[in-house]
Amino acid sequence: MKDWFYAFFMAWGMFLAIPCPFPRWRESARGRMLMCLPLIGLVEGGLWALLVWLLAKLCLPEALGALCAAAFPWLVTGFLHLDGYMDVCDAVLSRRDLATRQKILKDSHCGAFAVIAMVLLALTQWIVCQSVSLNEIPLLPLAALPCAVRAAAALAVSHLRPLSTSQYAAQPKPPAGHTAALVLMLAAACVLPPLFCGMSGFAPLIGAAGYGLAVWYAFRQLDGMSGDISGFALTLGELAGLAFLFLTRYYV
Repeated sequence: MKDWFYAFFMAWGMFLAIPCPFPRWRESARGRMLMCLPLIGLVEGGLWALLVWLLAKLCLPEALGALCAAAFPWLVTGFLHLDGYMDVCDAVLSRRDLATRQKILKDSHCGAFAVIAMVLLALTQWIVCQSVSLNEIPLLPLAALPCAVRAAAALAVSHLRPLSTSQYAAQPKPPAGHTAALVLMLAAACVLPPLFCGMSGFAPLIGAAGYGLAVWYAFRQLDGMSGDISGFALTLGELAGLAFLFLTRYYV
């Protein structure tokens, strides 16, 4: 049980920019960190929903409130996943041969394709958050969205063949019980919100599906899985779920 406690806070320290309340490392808990990723998503989602509620109460200018809501998931993770998004965009959009794409993926320099893709992503997420008043957004699907996407991420990272240069290359396959628990967390995050919020409640499911499609595309383009690819897919998955959540309120 202590290993799970350590694993949660180790994952917190790695995947969140919020100061960790228990900054301790325990090597025996390393293999459980991915299992805690959906719980980290729940922390992010709860804070995201709280922020949107506060922004709605403060009655800020619409553009400013939308900017805060759009930027929050990037700020709270310390731009960790955006780094992977930009690296993958640089590699894939270069349209070079596989070896060169893989080399670009690991290059620390920021290319033109990464900058263009980041500008388009930021504009899209901001415009989505401006499409509907924040007062109209149901908070439960928003809170569950990062949890669902990260449950899908944990499954993908732990089961897809990694790139030889990935930090996950030496990682053993997780026990069947861990996989079953991740599937249950994914199912709970996708099934519970629609029961209470109707059509808008399917946003976590759309986010997880968006993650899956983005991983499928990047995996085929780069011939393997890595942390950068997961960050790329996670960023697009959250955008897909967010767009569904806001646009269903616009049309319904």
